[in-house]
Amino acid sequence: MLLNSLVEGDQEFGSVPGKLGKRSSIIHIMVLLKFLGRYGNEVALQKLGLMLGISKGAVNNYVRWACNAILKHYEQVIKWPRIKERRNISGRIRKAHGFVNCIGLIDGTLFPLTFAPMVNGDDYYTRKGDYVIKGLVICYDAAGITWVEIGWPDSVHDNHVGANSEIYLSKDKYFEQKEYLLGDSAFSTSAVMIPAFKKGHNRHLSEEQRYFNNKLAKIQIKSEHCIALLRHSFSICEVFGG
Repeated sequence: MLLNSLVEGDQEFGSVPGKLGKRSSIIHIMVLLKFLGRYGNEVALQKLGLMLGISKGAVNNYVRWACNAILKHYEQVIKWPRIKERRNISGRIRKAHGFVNCIGLIDGTLFPLTFAPMVNGDDYYTRKGDYVIKGLVICYDAAGITWVEIGWPDSVHDNHVGANSEIYLSKDKYFEQKEYLLGDSAFSTSAVMIPAFKKGHNRHLSEEQRYFNNKLAKIQIKSEHCIALLRHSFSICEVFGG
């Protein structure tokens, strides 16, 4: 109901021709959520249509229109925290974990796709025989997402995705002096990134480095919980036309 309240007046629903135009936005939202909450054969449009009492073409249209309407609110939901919010975040992290001026946690993840993207689809095919898309998620200690960078193939390293993201290339817009993110050893150290120490070949970590990694792991797990909540909320990740 809350999601519907954001989009019920959207023109995506008002311009639908024929009988479909008479259906309320809540029907579109319900179809979309049903679609996103299923996986594998259960997501077949015909099967969903039979379950919901509408044609498979209508299922496809409902999902597309609802997605178009929802994505218009992207920047209202996932947004970079303002200065005051960042100070509150860093204050909580410092008190609970000892990291000073940390304003977020960054981690990479993979989202499964039901079919190959229309553009360069082979790039997203994995050795396991499925299609996935890589994303980077930045969140804060309370599992609120503040940034998502998505669209890369699985073969691209997390650090490369981060280094080519808007938030890194224009970091002066997003970080005040001394503010930074914490990440795992996949990332490289920079002015706005402090990663875990990486154990190299024939090289053991010092006691201080192991202590640091243990401290970082205790807060980094919050980003893993955040991504798990996101992935478990929707069994399917669908890309339309891209």
